[in-house]
Amino acid sequence: MIDQKHTTVQYPLCTFHRLRLVTRRFNANLTPNHKSIRGIIVKPSLLAASLSAALITVSTSASAAVSSAVDERGAFVGFLVNIIEALDRFVFKSITVGDITFQWIVVWMMLPMIFLTFYFKFINLHSFKRAWDVLRGHYHDPKAPGEVSQFQALTTALSGTVGLGNIAGVAVAISLGGPGATFWMILIGLFAMSLKFAECTLGVKYRTINADGTVSGGPMYYLEQGLKNRGAGWAKTGKILAWSYAILAFPSLLQIAQVNQSYEAIEAVTGLSSDVYKWGFGVLIAALTAVVIIGGIKSIASVTSKLVPLMVIIYVGAALIIILGHITDIPAAFVTIYESAWGVEQVGGGFVGVLIIGMKRAVYSTEAGLGSATMAHAAAKTKEPVSEGMVALMEPFIDTVIVCTMTALVIVVTGSYEIGQSVQGISMTSQAFGSVISWFPIILAFAAFLFAFSTIISWGYYSSKIWGFLWGDSDRSMMIFKIVFCVALIPGAILSVTEVYMLMDAMFFLMAVPNIIGIYLMAPELKADIADYLARLKSGAIVRLN
Repeated sequence: MIDQKHTTVQYPLCTFHRLRLVTRRFNANLTPNHKSIRGIIVKPSLLAASLSAALITVSTSASAAVSSAVDERGAFVGFLVNIIEALDRFVFKSITVGDITFQWIVVWMMLPMIFLTFYFKFINLHSFKRAWDVLRGHYHDPKAPGEVSQFQALTTALSGTVGLGNIAGVAVAISLGGPGATFWMILIGLFAMSLKFAECTLGVKYRTINADGTVSGGPMYYLEQGLKNRGAGWAKTGKILAWSYAILAFPSLLQIAQVNQSYEAIEAVTGLSSDVYKWGFGVLIAALTAVVIIGGIKSIASVTSKLVPLMVIIYVGAALIIILGHITDIPAAFVTIYESAWGVEQVGGGFVGVLIIGMKRAVYSTEAGLGSATMAHAAAKTKEPVSEGMVALMEPFIDTVIVCTMTALVIVVTGSYEIGQSVQGISMTSQAFGSVISWFPIILAFAAFLFAFSTIISWGYYSSKIWGFLWGDSDRSMMIFKIVFCVALIPGAILSVTEVYMLMDAMFFLMAVPNIIGIYLMAPELKADIADYLARLKSGAIVRLN
């Protein structure tokens, strides 16, 4: 019997009944493509109960662990902060083995990156040149199904990964774990290439081509269909993993981190710090996002294929000017990063603490294992899933190995990291740029806005696929999604950087749990696909165009 007087339980109970009503209404508007999974969808109690149980757990934990004091930002924001802190404690719960304390979720994310790199015989290294050839059109098939080119699929996915995680995320890692956290971000980024390859290959292999030519793909589809192909006994497991992923990924439509950190960069150069400006900025971002995502993947790909090269050139160009200006300090900077990586500077619990901080930021930067980028790559025009997987493995290299390294070098050679936790996030990066040329923070603010906007519109597409899987992709359903997605962006600038990243880390890592289970199970299938693809390349069955 639930105690109705317990205030933290009233929210989930209300949510439960509302979800039942909304789910029933959406079921009445399902498209023919969703009739095949109607057996699951018509049971709103399952979905509602799952979400309600999660909310009950989080709310109860929050009330027990967080003090009753409400900060000056108001009761509603205080309530959100309590929930965020409780969720963070659950996801990043520490486990002690002997003298070593680690977080279970970090190990869960790191192991498949290392395992797949060895299992696929370092495909992250030996397939890099071949991926470049695919991008250059040497294996282009104009008759291949899909919505966008392989280059556009890559830029759409990159726009979701080459973002504020590379500007603000590196600074957050350094402020909490010292320069050494960057070393682990880079190393993990290299291993993440193999995991990114695996999930994006599956994304193309098990995508659904709809009657109108549009594509539906992602972990929801390859977890269900891929495991179903293993035999009747695996069908139920596939459905459980697919729906678990969709439910856990649903909160990812809250792209508040991008709004928060892009406004912080603008605030640093304009001084506009009042809540009125923050709310206004949220409204502006929401409006601009709405204009783009209404057009779907083709509109998004058209924008990102132009935005991504522009923003990378602007940011990398500015970083290179600073690095070249401190060229004599570069060797010492690498030494500082390396020594700090092993806990030479006693930050965050020594070696293990620095590793964990670097791991968290690397996952947010690469998104490997989260399954998000698979939705963009599933739309690529290709008949070869493995070739698109090879294109996808370039993402972690570009966004983490290259861009994150340059950000770290700028912070270290300018000495901005010595400020420590008094300045965090993009403010530290802005100060590093401004220490060389006073007006550089203006360029950074502009770049940050482009990074944030491109990431938001990419996640608008990802979230739409998750929404469509859960609620149906009728016109009415998708219009409701677009409104919800855009409105949810508005309060992003109000929260602090710590609270924002606590929320995003927790949600992102939870998404990876069912996705990685499925990838482990389908790893032998992927290995066979790689061997078959390489054999056909060698025999000439796959023709290379000059």
